[in-house]
Amino acid sequence: MRPEARPAAVAGRFYPGDAVQLRTMIRRMLDKIQVPADEPFAPAYVVPHAGYRFSGPVAAHVYARLERFADRVDRVVILGPSHFVPFDGCAGSPSGMWETPLGDVHTVDAPGLPADAAPHEREHSIEVQIPFLQEVLGKVRVTPVAVGAARAEDVADVIDAAVADDPRTLVLCSTDFSHYHPDDVARELDRRTAAAVVALDPALIKRGDACGIFGLRGLLVWAARKGYKPRQLDLRTSADTFGNPERVVGYPAFAIDAA
Repeated sequence: MRPEARPAAVAGRFYPGDAVQLRTMIRRMLDKIQVPADEPFAPAYVVPHAGYRFSGPVAAHVYARLERFADRVDRVVILGPSHFVPFDGCAGSPSGMWETPLGDVHTVDAPGLPADAAPHEREHSIEVQIPFLQEVLGKVRVTPVAVGAARAEDVADVIDAAVADDPRTLVLCSTDFSHYHPDDVARELDRRTAAAVVALDPALIKRGDACGIFGLRGLLVWAARKGYKPRQLDLRTSADTFGNPERVVGYPAFAIDAA
């Protein structure tokens, strides 16, 4: 039997702990996004993971698009870095459900992926995506994948196994870009990282360019295998949203379009 639900670790800090306030905050961010009428359905996205007042307006570019295609998605594989527990490889969650103020979300294991509660217990990178998913998709299942130090090819294999060629399963790669540089320096660093993403060139993404570097590199290898093409939706820093321009974090949003 799988253990009980994973409690929300960052509710009340990264996002409101009250369900009404949380839905209101998410809805306000989504309603500011104008999705083009000809927007294609994308099988994967890159999305940031800071507190909602910082990165939420950027993440909303992804979730406003998902809301349009809610009838096409049953499950979401979420790759997130482990900020607190260093480890090698990837780890699933042993919990059968994840709790949020909006209710419980059921999890689905990725075939062959070992489960480990430790990298998930305090981690925010996956958790902060789930209330957005609940708002735009309603009842959805998730496959949480904590990504430690891992080869891009190995992460791509994990994604392949987790998706299992299911057209109703979507992939999210949770990552921020550069951390704690002056705003002008950060924008140039993030511009280069964004160019590497669009070029499907994981080798150009270095330590310090993205906190979710191992998941991001793996996503790009997987996308290249599939013939998918990354497309930038938004790219900002915390100075644009809520923060000191002397010490900023970069926030990306990309769609990974099918060929």
